Amino acid sequence: MSNYKPGQLLVLVLFFFCGCGYLDVVPDDVATIDDAFADRQSAEGFLATCYSYQPNHGDPWVNPGLLAGDEVWFNEERENVEGQLIARGFQNSNNPYLSFWDGSGRGKNMFVGIRDCNIFLEKIDQVYDITDQERTRWKAEVKFLKAYYHFWLFKSYGPIPIIRENLPIYVNTEDVKVYRDPVDDVVNYIVELIDEAVVDLPLRVMSEAIELGRITQPIALAIKARVLSTAASPLFNGNTDFASIVDNRGVPLFNPTYDANKWQLAADAAKEAIEVAEMAGHRLVDDYESKTEFPEAEINELIARSVATERENPEVIWGATHFVFSENYQRMLMPLLIPVTASNPVSQFYAATMRMAELFYSNNGVPIDEDVNYDYDNRFQLRTATAADSSFIQSGEKTARLHFDREARFYANIAFDRGAYILDPNYYYVKVRAGELATKRNQAEFSATGYFVKKLISPKNAISQTTIKTNYNFPFPIIRLGDLYLLYAEALNETQDAPSDEVFDYVDRIRDRAGLDGVMESWTNYSKTPDKPTTKAGMRDIIRHERLIELAFEGQRFWDLRRWKLAADYMNRPIRGWNISGPGLAFYNVTTLFVPSFSFKDYLWPISTNEIIANPNLVQNPGW
Repeated sequence: MSNYKPGQLLVLVLFFFCGCGYLDVVPDDVATIDDAFADRQSAEGFLATCYSYQPNHGDPWVNPGLLAGDEVWFNEERENVEGQLIARGFQNSNNPYLSFWDGSGRGKNMFVGIRDCNIFLEKIDQVYDITDQERTRWKAEVKFLKAYYHFWLFKSYGPIPIIRENLPIYVNTEDVKVYRDPVDDVVNYIVELIDEAVVDLPLRVMSEAIELGRITQPIALAIKARVLSTAASPLFNGNTDFASIVDNRGVPLFNPTYDANKWQLAADAAKEAIEVAEMAGHRLVDDYESKTEFPEAEINELIARSVATERENPEVIWGATHFVFSENYQRMLMPLLIPVTASNPVSQFYAATMRMAELFYSNNGVPIDEDVNYDYDNRFQLRTATAADSSFIQSGEKTARLHFDREARFYANIAFDRGAYILDPNYYYVKVRAGELATKRNQAEFSATGYFVKKLISPKNAISQTTIKTNYNFPFPIIRLGDLYLLYAEALNETQDAPSDEVFDYVDRIRDRAGLDGVMESWTNYSKTPDKPTTKAGMRDIIRHERLIELAFEGQRFWDLRRWKLAADYMNRPIRGWNISGPGLAFYNVTTLFVPSFSFKDYLWPISTNEIIANPNLVQNPGW
């Protein structure tokens, strides 16, 4: 923990919530702790500083959940982005990528964030010109932020040092050499902090114009559910692979004994979070407002895109208002749809992998390799679209059978060759074959797989002959109600011998919004394994698959595969796409872009070697 050094002067840069510069609070431009809490304005600046350590959830360059997994693949000219280097197996302990332990690479130093939260909690009582109500609320917000920063470290590194309070400036050198705390202790502390915070948080913000992004009860309880679900999952609950990890005192850092009650705690937390969120007015997005009349099939697709991209979205419980998904990032995702005169209207290099195209259900609501009516073995063969297919595929054109007869969320998430692309009220068709519009225009500006991520492009964007107007910015969803429904179904299923009606109900709410029948009906009528939903293990697989579909490209798959202890399976499969250099229909040859290498050590981030050298009490994660 090199952040705590004897005699170190703490110099603070204080930001307002509006992000308009910094606050110099004393002469000579040196901000001291006491001056930072001299009055309400200064204290509010420090509160904003505590918020500023949030990871930029919507930034693919910073959030490992977006680029360090297997959902998205960059072309070889852009492969040196840190997230992609992790996905390619190049993480290291000398200079870790996206390190939130010490802030190396593009990571943020979460321990500095925790330190500043502790400073705030220690000093806020001395501010004289603040109401008791404000003081209480601000304390609760900072307690939550402190808990969240511990959680981000926990899900990345496992056991971490719990920083209950800051060490004195002048402290014995040995006292600085802190230990990592066992996983169960870390989880209990995070939950304890959230429980302390939630009673003093508002149910909802009073003014979205000036308070959007501030912590509320639904946010705190939703993250508590995510914390407890992570702790109950196979990576941390009864994982004997970590049983030998002990520190130099002989303290084991992982509990190898499975505890079923952890799932009960997760279920209870998710149910409470759902009830409070719904009380606050959160609901599933189940409609799409347009000045144009669209058929039901297209409406389901537009709803599925609105779930992530709508600005005033009742489903999003916590959105990244400090870092909106802006025009620059949307340009990376959007294929060129019409001829333009601008030299660089879109970048179109944020490519969905073929495994994501295969992930989504058939239009019968079951996986395509399970559907008795889906020709899975011939999914890469070509088929000509008819007028009946024109909602999603250009009539008269050939494309892979893989792109036909799929659920609405497939068409909402994935843009593919000859597929329809709605920018309300207009229809466009994607053309990706060699020499066509959506192929390489400038250096590094092309999809490596022949697919594009459509989900994060609002249907309310527009294009013209001279520019691509992808300027409909939105807060990137950190957690939304649909996520909570599936967390609750997952946790509840784990507490039962066989899935109950309530488990089915919460999964079916998500499926109904997507235009699909319920789990039991779909599996009974269309699956090769019709009895699968009747067993705990079968329903577990169904819920997991549903999460991977519903939360695709929102940064959750990366963490879910790890907590389920399935990343070693998924991340050792080849990354595939189409032959983007193939002329005409030669485009439709499946091509392997890369074969990643994921080993057991990759489940947890490495602690920097320099940190281990500076503090021998820290135990390095296994394999690093």
